[in-house]
Amino acid sequence: QVQLVESGGGLVQAGGSLRLSCAASGRTFSAMGWFRQAPGKERELVACISWSGGSTFYADSVKGRFTISRDNAKNTVYLQMNSLKPEDTAVYYCAGGRYMTVLTGSYDYWGQGTQVTVSS
Repeated sequence: QVQLVESGGGLVQAGGSLRLSCAASGRTFSAMGWFRQAPGKERELVACISWSGGSTFYADSVKGRFTISRDNAKNTVYLQMNSLKPEDTAVYYCAGGRYMTVLTGSYDYWGQGTQVTVSS
């Protein structure tokens, strides 16, 4: 059974930091991504990373503030979020797929999500 389990969400003040983790089990993924969905908005890609970690992609809104990384020995992907803003408030999901893409529908497996709330 394939599972992706996120952790690390919570409530933080603007300017603060959080580190999200996503532990995968049951298989490995060539590409992994972090997405987020705010109330009333569509799910959007935040960042994605290749198997080696040598290729990454970030949404413009998080460039310079967020860093995606992965530890293949632990089958885990991370999202370090710094300088958080109230507009970063959303449910954050990790996803696994065969290749890096911004397309939500191209990822095969999803976690259950973790809430991130940034207060002003």
